[in-house]
Amino acid sequence: MKNIISAIVVIVCIIVGGIGGNFLKNGAGAPSGTADHTSAPKEKSHAAEKTDGHGSQPAETKDSHGAKGSHAGTDSHGNPTAGAVDYFKFTREFVVPVMRESRVESLVILNINLEIDSRVSSKLFAMEPKIRDNIMTTLIELSNDGSTLEAIANLENYESIRATVLMNLQRIVPEGIRNVLIVDMAKQQL
Repeated sequence: MKNIISAIVVIVCIIVGGIGGNFLKNGAGAPSGTADHTSAPKEKSHAAEKTDGHGSQPAETKDSHGAKGSHAGTDSHGNPTAGAVDYFKFTREFVVPVMRESRVESLVILNINLEIDSRVSSKLFAMEPKIRDNIMTTLIELSNDGSTLEAIANLENYESIRATVLMNLQRIVPEGIRNVLIVDMAKQQL
C-alpha cells in the first residue's frame, strides 16, 4: 500500500510540475501582449540604465536563445539601432582539458557570453558552431602554454583569457563583438 501511495504522489507532483512549467513558459498570468511568443530567436538590446520617463525600468524579455534585454535599443519599427548592445549566450559551456606530460591533469569549465552590437546578433547565431570552434581552439592553445589555465583565479590569467579569445574572435567576425564576458569558471582536478 505504501508503494502505491508513493507512486501516486510522484505522478501528481510530475503532472503539477509540468503544468506549472507550461504556465510559466507561455507567460500565462501576464498581461496580454507582454509574453514573447516568437518561434525564431531574436536578440533584443540590453539597456538597463534607461528608464521609461516615470522612474521605472523597461520590461525585460528573454528569447529562446538566451539573449536577454529590453526594447530600448530599437527604432520605431522594432529594428535594432546601431549603438544597441546585446549579449550572445552560448548553449553550452566550454570544457577545456589541461594537459601535463601527455595526460589530462584537470578540466577547466568556462561559461562565456559575448557583448555584441544588436545588428550582428542573427549573424552570430548562424555562425555559432564556427565561433565555438574558434573559442575552443583558443582555449586549448592557452591550456598548452603551461600557466594560463593552471591558475584561473589569477587576475592576469583571467584577463589574458578574455583578451586572447576576443582577439581571435575578431579575426572571423571583424565588427560587432565588443567584449568577451566570462560568466562562470571552474576547475576540476582529475
